[in-house]
Amino acid sequence: MPIDWRVEKMKLSKDKTQLVYNDFLTIGGIPAEAFNYRLGTRSALEWIVDQYRVKVDKRSGIVNDPNRADQPRYIVDLVGRVITISLQTVEIVGGLPSLVGEVS
Repeated sequence: MPIDWRVEKMKLSKDKTQLVYNDFLTIGGIPAEAFNYRLGTRSALEWIVDQYRVKVDKRSGIVNDPNRADQPRYIVDLVGRVITISLQTVEIVGGLPSLVGEVS
């Protein structure tokens, strides 16, 4: 039986350590630090979870489906890349020297 990579709507667990990708797949072990990289009021991962879902416009009936027939793993791979980049960015920013009091 082929793996079902299709997403309808992803959901984070209450403690945000797991992402329910679909009925077939749950991604676990998400480090809390991944949520420290923020895009405005949300983390990058929370933004992906919110945006990458099947939506139907109420007025027009147009379906917005982020799934790609030519790249079935696109969204799950994107989730992995976003977690990795979030962790790396938080680590880099955490290693930068403080700029407080250094303005001349």
